[in-house]
Amino acid sequence: MPFANRNTIRATVEGRLATELASSPTVPVVFNNVVFKPTPSTSWVQCQVSFGDSDNLTLQGDVVGDVGGDNLLTGLLLVNIFTPANTGTSASLVLGKRIRDLYNRINVSDIYFDAPIGPMVVNSTLPDGFYQTQVRATFEFIEEL
Repeated sequence: MPFANRNTIRATVEGRLATELASSPTVPVVFNNVVFKPTPSTSWVQCQVSFGDSDNLTLQGDVVGDVGGDNLLTGLLLVNIFTPANTGTSASLVLGKRIRDLYNRINVSDIYFDAPIGPMVVNSTLPDGFYQTQVRATFEFIEEL
């Protein structure tokens, strides 16, 4: 692959979550830049994938005319979990475990995930009427030039 397609990486990361949460019990997944109006008293998650720094792993062109080399691309998966307010933390922890299990120190299509963090409580929740927690996982992808 000459250069990493970040859209393909994003689709792989998001697709894994969408597939898991489409199974029983079904939980709606909302992605960046998509309008969504939550149904009161139901759980849902918001998924955000962002890319960070890139580092040179190897020098490009060890020999004259050689175009080889590798870059390390980093990213962050951020999943906000919204469960109905005033019902306790159980639903949030169950969803958090499902999400953690999807990404916990695994390799998916050459995307290497670190151990997830969370679910952590988020103090200010939007929209009102929901209890919010968050699961985060960093990931790496080696771009072959």
